[in-house]
Amino acid sequence: MVRATLLGVFAVPSGSMEPTLRPGDRVLVWRPADDLASIARGDLVVFDGTGSFDPWVDRGPLGSAWAGLAGSLGLPGGPPGYVKRVVGLPGERVACCDGQGRLVVDGEPLQEPYLAGGGPASRTAFDVVVPPGRLWVLGDARDASADSRAHLGDPGGGTVPVERLVGRVVAVAWPLHRATLLDAQDSAPGRNAP
Repeated sequence: MVRATLLGVFAVPSGSMEPTLRPGDRVLVWRPADDLASIARGDLVVFDGTGSFDPWVDRGPLGSAWAGLAGSLGLPGGPPGYVKRVVGLPGERVACCDGQGRLVVDGEPLQEPYLAGGGPASRTAFDVVVPPGRLWVLGDARDASADSRAHLGDPGGGTVPVERLVGRVVAVAWPLHRATLLDAQDSAPGRNAP
């Protein structure tokens, strides 16, 4: 897909990524993120949920063409957008949880300094192997996030196809008091901000 711009702006729609991102935050999204070489575990990504998080959406050929064009130009009517954190890459086994309540990736406990709350990494047990060309994504506010775990029974088993990525979140741009650059392992920016 050809992108009209390399950098886009996305409004965070819910509290599923708190405390890292808050509802109403405007984030900058680096758009060339549709190949696996540009994605790392811990990255925040924006993606089109059609066929995975919105498995039953059928826009028809004309509706799909408009959604693709609108999405690439950042116009209304584009595909539904989600922002989540990449936890599992293709071929990895991701499971919940070890005896200390941590996620385990390929047998190793995952350190997640960005998580909200003090509970386990997930209250939903799962054990998945991420298929080729797909990602396992979770929200930082695990008890408030409808993420890969909520779609285990849907087509794709909760994984997101890489070709559905809109881009990688690189910064919080608004509100100004929370503006900050982000990388894959950032804990919450502005955690102590009002």
